[in-house]
Amino acid sequence: MYINASAENITVYPAWLRPEQDLVQALAAYPPALIGDVRKRLDMMSADIRCLTPGARLAGTALPIQIWEGDNLAIHRGLDEAKPGDVLVISGNAVTNRSVFGGILAEICLHKGVKGVIVDGAVRDIEEMNEMGLAVFARAVVPAGPSKNGPGYVGKPVACGNVVCNPGDVVIGDQDGIVVIPQSELNETLEALPAQENLERQIRDRIKEAVAS
Repeated sequence: MYINASAENITVYPAWLRPEQDLVQALAAYPPALIGDVRKRLDMMSADIRCLTPGARLAGTALPIQIWEGDNLAIHRGLDEAKPGDVLVISGNAVTNRSVFGGILAEICLHKGVKGVIVDGAVRDIEEMNEMGLAVFARAVVPAGPSKNGPGYVGKPVACGNVVCNPGDVVIGDQDGIVVIPQSELNETLEALPAQENLERQIRDRIKEAVAS
């Protein structure tokens, strides 16, 4: 960790398999709304989890982190386990009176190749992180900082934005919000997307033809 603190009360679960980045990027070519339609409109996070870095898009592998309310020690420890292409999916139990993620952690994310962060809680330093280019999704913004005492978990399934996220799931996000794709269903989801995209294209073409006639 980059901070001088004991992380003995942070439980780190065994390493998990991550999907191939080519598969993640193929899914990232489609917007969350279209993916959600293919997935029967399930596994989409609450509207309370919104994009706080305008224009940012997010695609990567979920690294779930469970924190104690208002405490970010587990996030610091979790970044030790992060791999390029990961997205931090942080359950803060929807508590918003303390920020648990800000500019310093964002710097570490960029150094580690982390694609972005999703926080079911509050963050701060938004202008700074927007300049960095890190995609940040969260429930709220507040200037008050966190404690660093733990406890917490890294690599254990968490609930974030009313959706259970497992390590190795794929998360795709844009200005509409976040969709979570279970790792076991990545290929079938990708295979179904072109047909849904074509269906919507046909509807738009009929609308244009009707307007032109």
